[in-house]
Amino acid sequence: MIHYKFAARAVLLASAIALAGAASAQQSPTTVSKASKSARASSKAIAPAARPELEAKAIDLLKATSDRLAAARSMSFTAIATYESPSRIGPALAYTTLSEVLMQRPDKLRVITLGDGPASEFYYDGKTMTAFAPAENLVAVSAAPPTIDGALKAAFDSAAIYFPFTDLLVADPYRALADGLTVAFYIGQSKVVGGTSTEMLALVNDKVFVQLWLGTEDKLPRMLRAVFRDDPLRLRHQLELSNWKLDPELTADAFASSKTAAAAAIAFAHPGGSPASGFRPPVKAKPAVKRQAAKAQ
Repeated sequence: MIHYKFAARAVLLASAIALAGAASAQQSPTTVSKASKSARASSKAIAPAARPELEAKAIDLLKATSDRLAAARSMSFTAIATYESPSRIGPALAYTTLSEVLMQRPDKLRVITLGDGPASEFYYDGKTMTAFAPAENLVAVSAAPPTIDGALKAAFDSAAIYFPFTDLLVADPYRALADGLTVAFYIGQSKVVGGTSTEMLALVNDKVFVQLWLGTEDKLPRMLRAVFRDDPLRLRHQLELSNWKLDPELTADAFASSKTAAAAAIAFAHPGGSPASGFRPPVKAKPAVKRQAAKAQ
């Protein structure tokens, strides 16, 4: 599912077995506590594996959206990502990035990102991928695989470049979005999000709980909200999608920039030493050489 791997009604995923037996009134508190712990451990050990609970309507909507995206030979959209990070006094702070996305299947991609952190530009033309930091005037160029899917993976593996809308760009969006689903259900309809009528559904896997808003008529995604299940702070991540254009006319030079010619070249490499996340806040400013590969938010 979304590697951001993002509710109107609660989802209960626990599969528990009632604790057997009641402690005798004569037992000491210590004995009762030990018996209770033993029973809980035993029930946990024999609890059956949870079966996927996938509502047909939710899956049908997800497939319709995925088919619409996969059928587009080219597309553009605006993505606004908002993600939370703890502050030093407790309550979460919100950081936001805005990306203008243009792609052409199977081997062209451009992502220009602004926001609460270093601006970045990413270009992929089927042969090379280029990461450009305009403020620092730094550019990194690397040979790239022949498909968008391969280039996105290579960019992440080699330089920690990640986009929170990756699952919408790949050749098989349904496979990316539905991978590992344990729960999927239809929530209802909204007439507020995205300035249009949308269908709300929820997707859950072992990593994340995601709520999606999908256009009722055009089936295009308008918003996603996610909470990672292993995050004790339950920080929220949100992706708003707008200005959709499917199969737009593209110019030959759309997937390159003349500005990179005068930029200082650096290695296309990992900028820090720890995996990147599309929903983490910008890191504290470092010397320009440390920001190689123009990390995308």
